[in-house]
Amino acid sequence: MCGITGWASFHQDVRHSAPVIEAMTATMALRGPDAGGVWLGAHAALGHRRLAVIDIEGGAQPMADRRDRPGVVLTYSGEVYNHHRLRAELQSRGHRFETRSDTEVVLRAYLQWGDALVDRLEGMYAFAIWDERAERLLLVRDRLGVKPLFWAPVDGGLAFGSEPKALFAHPEITPTVDADGLREAYSLLFNTGPTVWAGVREVHPGGLLVLDRDGVRERRYWELEARPHTDDLATTTERVRSLVNRAARAQLEADVPLCSLLSGGLDSTVVTALVADELRLTEGPQARLRSYAVDYSDQAEQFTGDVLRTGHDTPYAAEAGAFIGSDHSTVVLDPKALLDLDHRRAVVVSRDSPIGVGDMDTSLYLLFGEIRRHSTVALSGEAADEVFGGYPWFHKPAALAARTFPWLLVTGDEAAMPINPDLAAHLRIGEFRDNTYRGALAAVPHLDDESPAEHRQREMQHLSLTRWLRQLLHRKDRLSMAQGLEVRVPYCDHRLVEYAFNIPWAMKSHDGREKSLLRSTGQGIAPDSVLWRPKNHYPTTHHADYNSGLQRLAREALDVPHVRDIADETVLKAGLGTPAGELEWGHRLRLERVVDLALWLDHHRPALAI
Repeated sequence: MCGITGWASFHQDVRHSAPVIEAMTATMALRGPDAGGVWLGAHAALGHRRLAVIDIEGGAQPMADRRDRPGVVLTYSGEVYNHHRLRAELQSRGHRFETRSDTEVVLRAYLQWGDALVDRLEGMYAFAIWDERAERLLLVRDRLGVKPLFWAPVDGGLAFGSEPKALFAHPEITPTVDADGLREAYSLLFNTGPTVWAGVREVHPGGLLVLDRDGVRERRYWELEARPHTDDLATTTERVRSLVNRAARAQLEADVPLCSLLSGGLDSTVVTALVADELRLTEGPQARLRSYAVDYSDQAEQFTGDVLRTGHDTPYAAEAGAFIGSDHSTVVLDPKALLDLDHRRAVVVSRDSPIGVGDMDTSLYLLFGEIRRHSTVALSGEAADEVFGGYPWFHKPAALAARTFPWLLVTGDEAAMPINPDLAAHLRIGEFRDNTYRGALAAVPHLDDESPAEHRQREMQHLSLTRWLRQLLHRKDRLSMAQGLEVRVPYCDHRLVEYAFNIPWAMKSHDGREKSLLRSTGQGIAPDSVLWRPKNHYPTTHHADYNSGLQRLAREALDVPHVRDIADETVLKAGLGTPAGELEWGHRLRLERVVDLALWLDHHRPALAI
């Protein structure tokens, strides 16, 4: 995993701009702590920071097809899991390889197939290819959007980067936030394309962008499609088991230490069990996979259920680790670490966004830091709820009947940071949400003979996969890469997603519970206690000391310039005045977000055009 950046311009000779591409590349140092490099041509500059995972010695970038007078140059981030098969095919077509890296496979796949290489890649990736022969820049992002890729126009072309901060090191791009950006941030709709930053856009998941002398063109090379499902339940169950198994085992390859995130829930337990089994097959019966969970110093005594959490994870994670035979560890965090402003600032800087989930982000960042002391790659259970229907909104009649994005019933106005009334009137977020929701439903593919219930479930899954999942993947990517850790997500395998998207809801909930098909996959490889426990979201601390510390930070945040221009202090007073031991989840999340806003404004110092 790595960080990529660069730009192309047909109005200037960029060979004299080495300090610019070096500065842009330096912003990606945390994503790639092992090495860095730049390449400059007449009209393009590419930068790369490397986290070495496969072929430690041979995968240096940017990578060119020839050492003398390159025709094609690549800067690449990610993992292509089918690179061995592609390498064999390319060798049969006459290509000669100098490294074992998947990077060179991507480069030579482009030389062989051009833009059509995107149809052959399996994995998570974002990359840029400058074709010197055609004076043409190609940007590509993986199908589910696991790896990020941003771009912005510059004179005569565009600049790109794994994170917006790379763009802001270019002299023509200023971090500016306008009303549209605040709508994107605080509407919680998770659009892909526009961002909180004016002029900065994302390459769409499953999308590619081409820049040449004719301008910029974008297209999708992959989208979810509605197809008839003809398999019976037994065949469907076996097919799901095979796809999950294949996806997890394919993502085990690494030349560095690898581990698994094991929360004690169904999703991570299945992944951990499959990977641990594969490790024993390939390295011997004594091989043990490391697994990690996070907990808080107060949880065992002070756990309190809320709208998202039904139980304490740690005992389930320990039981799952023992059942699987992993080398399991629990990282225990205390309130002081979660309140530490250096930690919180690092999280906000890594996100380049004011929107997060407070202590849950900080704890994930600290967990990744502890894991990085022993491992460079971790596997995660992210996306199983979207793929298999695990969220409450798939099951509750009120959520199914609501004419809005389903997560807003949980995370909407009650928990979002309240907006200054004058600004709220200008932003008209309610109207923006309604319009966006209608557009989102119009993008959902359907079959002609769907029942109303099946029609609605397909909408819910499409919204979850194309919006809700994206912000979770952003969170995972930014916080892990800020610690130099690569996190892989087997449930984002596009073949699994395509198949599951078209399974009828009756099969997905055939045992009357959420994620029925994944539970069937877990039979025999996970303990019954994990297989049948209710859905539990990422844990949060319940310590009164944390709540009181958060209230203190929120009061201080209101004194940061421009915070009151955005936040509604009057509404925040309810959370600020509540006794620390009685602070409810919704009020607390509002305080978390005003603290994040203050840190974001203080660090990025954006020009506000609102």
